Amino acid sequence: MKKQSLRSAFLLVLAGGLAALGSGCGEEGAQGAPGQDGVRGQDGADGVQGEDGAPGKDGAPGKDGAPGKDGAPGKDGAPGKDGAPGQDGADGAPGQDGQPGPKGDPGEDAPPRTSAASLADYVKERVELFAAGALPAGEQFPLHAAATDTIRALAGVRSDVLVSWLDPLTFSTAPDAPRFGANNDYIAFFGQGWDATAGNAPQWNGSGTAGWLWVNHEYVSGKSPTVSSAPTGQHLLLARHLRELGVLTNDVASSVWSQEDVDTYIRWEKKQVGGSWLRAVQDPSTGAWSVDRSAAAVRYDATSATRTRVAGQALLGPGKDDATGEALPGGVVAGIMGDCAGGLTPWGTVISAEENVQDYFGDLEASWSGDQKFLTGRGFDPGANVSPVVEASATAEFGRIADQNGRQLRDHYGYLAEIDPGQPAGEFEGATEPGVGHMKFGFMGRARWEAATFAVDGDWKLLPDQPIVIYGSDDRRGGRIYKYVTAGKYTAGMARAEIRALLEAGKLYAAHFEGLDNATGDTLLATGAAPTEAAPGVGRWIELSVSSAAVAPNAAALGAAATTVGEALRDVSWNGIGGFATDDDVRRALFTASNKVGIMELNRPEDIEWNPRDPSGAPRIYVTFTNHTRPTALDQRGVLFAPEVHATASPKRADEVGSIFAMEEEDPAAPGASATFRFFEVWHGSKGQGDFDAACPDNLLLDREGGVWFGTDGNFGTNPHADAFYYLDLDPAHREGAPGVVAPSFGKAFRVVAMPSDAEATGPQFTPDMGTIFMSVQHPGEDAYSAWPGGNDALSSVIAVSFLPE
Repeated sequence: MKKQSLRSAFLLVLAGGLAALGSGCGEEGAQGAPGQDGVRGQDGADGVQGEDGAPGKDGAPGKDGAPGKDGAPGKDGAPGKDGAPGQDGADGAPGQDGQPGPKGDPGEDAPPRTSAASLADYVKERVELFAAGALPAGEQFPLHAAATDTIRALAGVRSDVLVSWLDPLTFSTAPDAPRFGANNDYIAFFGQGWDATAGNAPQWNGSGTAGWLWVNHEYVSGKSPTVSSAPTGQHLLLARHLRELGVLTNDVASSVWSQEDVDTYIRWEKKQVGGSWLRAVQDPSTGAWSVDRSAAAVRYDATSATRTRVAGQALLGPGKDDATGEALPGGVVAGIMGDCAGGLTPWGTVISAEENVQDYFGDLEASWSGDQKFLTGRGFDPGANVSPVVEASATAEFGRIADQNGRQLRDHYGYLAEIDPGQPAGEFEGATEPGVGHMKFGFMGRARWEAATFAVDGDWKLLPDQPIVIYGSDDRRGGRIYKYVTAGKYTAGMARAEIRALLEAGKLYAAHFEGLDNATGDTLLATGAAPTEAAPGVGRWIELSVSSAAVAPNAAALGAAATTVGEALRDVSWNGIGGFATDDDVRRALFTASNKVGIMELNRPEDIEWNPRDPSGAPRIYVTFTNHTRPTALDQRGVLFAPEVHATASPKRADEVGSIFAMEEEDPAAPGASATFRFFEVWHGSKGQGDFDAACPDNLLLDREGGVWFGTDGNFGTNPHADAFYYLDLDPAHREGAPGVVAPSFGKAFRVVAMPSDAEATGPQFTPDMGTIFMSVQHPGEDAYSAWPGGNDALSSVIAVSFLPE
């Protein structure tokens, strides 16, 4: 209530009229004593008049006369001084509401009050308020579900486009100058000065306002040109770009292309995939990020200008220079491609995971249909050792080039590629010195790799005096999770070259999720429910080797309960699949080898992360399962469905929304020695338009304190609202019934940033201070309208989402 003050009134002094008084007349004097009568004489002359007698006494006062008329008004008196202020009067009764005024222009939301010092802490602070029922009224948290052609984020943060497809990475715009590639995915950030202290891991060290980014480039959307068809989608945009540069001179929108022009296009398409290495800086006055084009950016791509050494795996033929056809050094291959997600190594290199490489030179494991039906006549038939086709397919994206020099062998791709960022693209590991340059993890085998992660301590350093342990995920329906354990042990203080040399010898294991229901892929057969932390499933690590002594999971079902994995793999007819003579054969075709021995199929395992600072208090592994809505290759016992009955006998899984599982090693402190693991669901997708509805989890992100974040890929087509980036609350203090909890938020995913159109939210990465998250906006406009980010062509881009404390 507002106080009221009283002003003193001026006093007016009025002159009163004077009353008129009435006046009475005086009385006559007293008579003298009588004289004697004289003789009557004649009348004498009149005597002199006598003097007046003395005045008589006043008579009694007369009565008041009638009042006189009012006198004329007097002049105003001088103003008096203000009186002392009176006390506030009581509030009056509320008045009635007036008529509504005209609608004003939309205002900006005021940034919520916060004591947070980083973006991660800011979001967690909002979650804490949500759980306590204390979130300020009107604050939008989490971000509401919607589908727009913009980036939407919480109040209190800003988003900037850092770089988009085809942007120059330097100040040169020459055709061969480095440009940002297509459909960016995984991002790694190296804060400036991260390695100032020997032994530091790149995570959480260095500057939070300047540093280097590695960014994957996966593929180009749409259809590429052929001699009888025009390019569409992003391929048409690339063709127009090449026409502007003078690389192509034909009518790129025409449905008639010469083979020579098609070959030229394919050579340049190879340059759009792979990875980019660039420097970025933040403007301290605005918080906006931009590319430092004066820095020495490097592009890595699918041409032979990028070279890697395949470590720990024999190849079926040499790589070659795609310009001259000259053979490359032994074990060295040309280019990287299909680069999806990845990981940071504790020693400061990047893992770039080659996923859908079957599209480029053909599928080496061509014996499986999209519905997981076994196809005969493709090199894996029973009755003989496997003998897959390795030459490039003439109908594959890069294999259709007429120039034979541009065709490479299929087994050169499909690896976890370790890039030594900043080194020249052609610097394969060992080319000039050991431990420097790029190599592919042949020792972990070929798959449709999504990502990789390392077992580390709370400082993100390798576990001392233990083997190096690497986990990887095979992103396909029925794909598995794999673990690699080196034969030698890491010791603190090892040089990078020594660490990398350790990797080439070790054992490879597949995760067998024993007891999982094969019909669903996300519930337990025994209970019909999803595994929980209180009632988890228990799995086994199965060594995949022709010398493995582990019992094959499908041994009993196939009538030989004591059959080992090694025996099963070597058997030319076991489980209706040909034999694997060597471990090179096993690693070359991991999906088929896993099917042969009966490893449980999973619902498309995508990203995988080792969490050394998990909220539970013990290290855990998190994995996203995106979805699975097709049949399986195997039955519950791990037995292959024969091709002739597959269509009717195989169960069709119905997982449209996906989930996130946690895995916990038998001994979290010694993951390399653990033979079993627990597994349970921590989040399950849902359909709907609500604040907490989301589906199809894809990339994971861990923050410095062990918080779990994730992006989605496919939510737009499932719900549909935009794919987005979420914080997953796994804080036990927010469970139902915990002190102070009004709205339990444990297990809920809070939407933080939403993508435009049908773009995937992928590649999230924090700066060391957690003030900014970089993320990839991949394939906007691929299947729906989009003009993001510039209002014209839809372009995949990296954005920076930064916290702006008041």
